[in-house]
Amino acid sequence: MNTTTILIIAAAVLVVLAAVVVLTAARRKDATGVLSRETRSRDADATDVVKGRDYEREAVATRSTALAVPQSVAVAPFSPPDPEVIGVSRRQFFNRATVTLFSASLGGFGAAVIGFLWKGAEGGFGSKINAGKLDDIVAGIRSNKGFLYVPEARAWVTEYPKESLSKAEAIYAGQAPVFAGMSAGIVALYQKCPHLGCRVPTCATSQWFECPCHGSQFNRVGEKKGGPAPRGMDRFAVSINNGNVVIDTGAVFGGPAIGVNTTGQEAEGPHCVGAVGAH
Repeated sequence: MNTTTILIIAAAVLVVLAAVVVLTAARRKDATGVLSRETRSRDADATDVVKGRDYEREAVATRSTALAVPQSVAVAPFSPPDPEVIGVSRRQFFNRATVTLFSASLGGFGAAVIGFLWKGAEGGFGSKINAGKLDDIVAGIRSNKGFLYVPEARAWVTEYPKESLSKAEAIYAGQAPVFAGMSAGIVALYQKCPHLGCRVPTCATSQWFECPCHGSQFNRVGEKKGGPAPRGMDRFAVSINNGNVVIDTGAVFGGPAIGVNTTGQEAEGPHCVGAVGAH
């Protein structure tokens, strides 16, 4: 079998397959999408079939009837809403919250200030402190190498030499409550340095008060000897009631001016902070 014969047979097979495909498609079209002539004629003669436009008009009429408002329904009269039911606006809420918080903060601050300034019946700093018997206080000073700390009064208590009272009277005459304690043989010194408020400790070797913050130095009765402090150590009023030492911490008396040295005490040993006169 030559090539020409094979081509002729292949062309014949293709023609047969094409005819089969065309016939199959035409039959499927008649079965699914195209009505026969008799069916179309029967549908045209039918009088009880609802057409598409008629169906749409009927649906529109039904909706219009359903939405129509009966004329007999009365409209209820308007009554204003209750403000309590509506509540407050956002701005009113924030305004009221701000005022409430500010008032609470101010009240708390005021209570704290009153509590700080109030001198309670139970005492404490800012009131009169009973430090104990005078003899016990003097004994405590001597046993602690010249200094006694009273924490309730935040004060150092030291002895004041009676032989120096004549000089002290001229300096401390304007501070009668302070001089009264000196006359009894003691002086109560506020623990804060008059320079910047650091707590001033004692120096056992020099027998002075020596501030570790900036080097201010004071003798045993709180009179300035060196450093940047603007005056001597501040002090409290001291009174003796039935043999008891009472330190009044309600008022602080300013320390003596620079250069005052009523006792003449010099350093009795090495300094703990800096050197005398250091700035």
